[in-house]
Amino acid sequence: MEIKINGEILTLSPSTLMDLVRHRGLDPGSVVMEHNLKVIDQAAWETTQINHGDTIELLSFVGGG
Repeated sequence: MEIKINGEILTLSPSTLMDLVRHRGLDPGSVVMEHNLKVIDQAAWETTQINHGDTIELLSFVGGG
């Protein structure tokens, strides 16, 4: 299925938002996710389905100094 992630159209097969986080190798504790223009609470990632044409924005927080 084709989905748009951070402005880039990709063909992927994850079925939930948490599957996507795992697929991309991200630490769930350091990611904020917007799905179709709505910020999704991390508790809902396991049950929020991804569908063809969805738009997802992933923001990772990195510490440094």
